[in-house]
Order: sequence, then structure tokens, then C-alpha cells
Amino acid sequence: MVINIQIKMIKILNLYAGIGGNRKLWDGDIEVTAVEINSEIAKIYQDFFPNDKVIVGDAHQYLLEHFREFDFIWSSPPCPTHSIINTSYYNREGMQRYPDMTLYQEIILLKYWFKGKYVVENVKSYYEPLIKPQESGNHYFWCNFIISKLDRIIRKIDYDDIDMKQRERDTYLDKYDYSKEFKDRVLNNMVFPQLGLHIFNCAFREKQETLF
Repeated sequence: MVINIQIKMIKILNLYAGIGGNRKLWDGDIEVTAVEINSEIAKIYQDFFPNDKVIVGDAHQYLLEHFREFDFIWSSPPCPTHSIINTSYYNREGMQRYPDMTLYQEIILLKYWFKGKYVVENVKSYYEPLIKPQESGNHYFWCNFIISKLDRIIRKIDYDDIDMKQRERDTYLDKYDYSKEFKDRVLNNMVFPQLGLHIFNCAFREKQETLF
């Protein structure tokens, strides 16, 4: 007797998607919607992942309006107003700015209202985080599942040379007619692909304790 087992397609929302570093190694029965506000970066993402639905727009607002439609949500909100490095720079220049609290708005929304698995990723902040994250190197992760062996995940190393950055990330921008500065910024903002895969596996493929 043949038993047909239907595997549910995992609907994924990839917010502040960039060129898709976190998504690069995901596979299987997945349907990905990516939201990126920069149209040029969104074009590169679509080129890399032609089967994904790519939306050019405000990821924060899209999350609020559509979070119930997905099984897994990854969000990587902008980090400059939280970062130790960037804050130090602005302090030296005599400038101050508020931390962007949309980060915590998203964490709270997902924690209390979202029924699927989620992860919100950001850099280590110059202040004590208002909601305790899981931590690896200079990154924070807020999620409702355990990311195993987080301290041993391969993390990106920043080089000054763009070719080395591309090889390390296995992501190549040579064919795109953008400035060196643009390519460098895009590569620096990438989530390391093996990190994205490990977290995805922890959410769906590894037996682990959830944190509801």
C-alpha cells in the first residue's frame, strides 16, 4: 500500500530583505515573499531568487498588515541607531539621535500576535536590550524557538577587498553596474548565508524546545 504524505508549503515573509543573504541557502517546499524598500537592491534580490515574490515598499508597514498570512517571518530592521559603532561615530560628530523603536514594535507584535515561527535580527546595541535576545558575536536574535549552538555558527568576516567579501559570502555583484561603495554597503549588510540556513533549520528541521 502506498501512503501519500502531503508536506505543507512553508509560507515565508522575508523583511528588509536586502539581496537575500539570510535566504540564500533555504530550500524545500517554501514560498517566499521578500520586502525591500530600495528598488535597486530589490532588483538584485529578484535576479538571485526569480521564484520569490518581491515587493518594493515599507517592510514595517507590510508586516503589520500581512503577518497573519505566513508560517515563518524573518525581519532584519535597520541597525544604525542601535549599533555601538554607529552611535560612537555620531557622538564624535556631536550628533545624537533616538534609537529607532520600530525594532521593538516588531518584536512585541510577533511575540504576542503571530502564531508561526519568527526571528528578528539586529546588531548588538550600545544599550542593554529592552527585551532579552539570544546572542552570537555582535548580533542579537529575538525568536520564539531555540537557536542551537549559536556560539559556534560561522560568521562573516569583514574585509576591505570587495572580491574577498564576495567569495566569503558566495555572492557576486560583478555584472551589476553599481559603484564600488554601493556594492560594498550591500555586501556588508548581508546576513551570512550559513547563519540564515542554521536558523531556518532550527525553526523547521531540528527537534528543539519552543519558547512560547
